[in-house]
Amino acid sequence: QVQLVESGGGLVQAGGSLRLSCEASGRTFSPAAMGWFRQAPGQEREFVAAIKKLGGSTYYADSVKGRFTISRDNAQNMVYLQMNSLKPEDTAVYFCAASGLYYSNLYNYQSHRGYNTWGQGTQVTVSS
Repeated sequence: QVQLVESGGGLVQAGGSLRLSCEASGRTFSPAAMGWFRQAPGQEREFVAAIKKLGGSTYYADSVKGRFTISRDNAQNMVYLQMNSLKPEDTAVYFCAASGLYYSNLYNYQSHRGYNTWGQGTQVTVSS
């Protein structure tokens, strides 16, 4: 059984940076893509970024484009989210997710329904 474990969350001032990590464990872990989502209190889960396992193509939500960078290390089964220029509105629980679906268009990885494995989340709080 595949498990995803996020780490790296915390409290940071506006304008600061954090790097989230997601470690996958379990045999035969070979997702088509990995994604990061976030959920603030009282709000729906929101897409942040996705990356294809093969080729490393990436896709970002408009709200984080230019500030966040998703990357992966296939050999180590790791996915990262580098978050720079953080804003108070970035405050949320951040989730790592794995998708077994192969989409040619990364746009399709925006929906949480395309992911079948989720981590427990890590809290990111940005103070103003």
